[in-house]
Amino acid sequence: MKDSTLKKLEILAESAKYDVSCASSGTSRKNMKNGIGSAHGWGICHSFTGDGRCVALLKIMLTNFCLYDCAYCINRQSNDIPRAAFSPKELVELTIEFYRRNYIEGLFLSSGIIKNPDHTMEKMLRVIKDLRTIHRFNGYIHMKTIPGASSELVYQAGLYADRLSVNLEIPTEANLKRLAPDKDHQSIYLPMGHIQQHLLQNKEERKKFRHAPKFAAAGQSTQIIVGATDESDKQILQLTSKLYKRPSMKRVYYSGFVPVNSYDKRLPVVHDVPRQRENRLYQADWLLRFYHFDVNEIVNDQYQQLDLNMDPKLAWAIRNPQYFPVDINRASYETILRVPGIGIKSAKLIVSARRHGRLNLEALRRIGVVLKRAHFFIVCAGMKSFKMQEASADYIRISLQEPAKSIESFQPQQLSMLL
Repeated sequence: MKDSTLKKLEILAESAKYDVSCASSGTSRKNMKNGIGSAHGWGICHSFTGDGRCVALLKIMLTNFCLYDCAYCINRQSNDIPRAAFSPKELVELTIEFYRRNYIEGLFLSSGIIKNPDHTMEKMLRVIKDLRTIHRFNGYIHMKTIPGASSELVYQAGLYADRLSVNLEIPTEANLKRLAPDKDHQSIYLPMGHIQQHLLQNKEERKKFRHAPKFAAAGQSTQIIVGATDESDKQILQLTSKLYKRPSMKRVYYSGFVPVNSYDKRLPVVHDVPRQRENRLYQADWLLRFYHFDVNEIVNDQYQQLDLNMDPKLAWAIRNPQYFPVDINRASYETILRVPGIGIKSAKLIVSARRHGRLNLEALRRIGVVLKRAHFFIVCAGMKSFKMQEASADYIRISLQEPAKSIESFQPQQLSMLL
């Protein structure tokens, strides 16, 4: 690999690491004596496919030059940082070379905005089109859509990319305008609308014509920055709930605010990325998507922020003792799913296993139920009393709350592409 290409790779992969919408955030760590591997802020990230496989993606920007001057962005126009740009041909060759070396299985492509949104989209489109049509690359491709890009370019991108995404970034319009004067929610929601419209049209076309090309088969996603502005968890999750009601929205990612531009007085003074809050939002997101919770059950006017010391499902259960105990041998699947300590897999196994006899605590333990949490909220065969009646809400809270250190000390790692 040419030194110039390697230098561009280092700069542009480093610039891309703050985008977590392919489920990775970066850090740096050198190899240690007798250790294996190293972690750098640039290189490969991992994403999960619909069937649960973990695939390695080349996470890269086409360029980190940008016309915009967003206060929270490392690539903002006014920052004095190393800049670089790949030509579409260079990036295509780099992707193919890494794929042939078995380093990656796909591409996550984003970019700063150069000249205008359509010009940038055309260059990004050229990359993924050449990969698909010239090199017949069948790996996974996730491409960021540039806010303000035309509907036709979004449509063309969807024919070659598996997933498209547009970052919402700041939840409210007023705060977005304050930190990113060049952007507004309309320019972000418009391409989201284009993607949804093209997806629905493609679905109808494929009903009529089996061989009609698929449009963005993995749907679209977005990313919200958490902690850069004063929105509450209630505001963020209500926005998330609305986004999930769109048929094409597959995933909302939450990115804890990283203070990369601490000199900007519009930004809050923080010393650590709010990982714990980010984690709680992901847990609440999971409840919305898979556990049939309504957003107002998790956050509302009375509880506008998620409890950082316990997961949202446990917090809801403690606040709502009227729904317990849940009789494991009689309750519906949806009701069992709301018991802390019981996940989707365990709930399905419970419903299946109880057809063959009444379940007791030992049977639940074998199924995989976390009894340390669940036993406060259930009754089953062999239980002499309902534990929640014997324990106060404060006792349950103290017994089950998680130490903050376990979450704050977790730092996702990104693999190195250093050759």
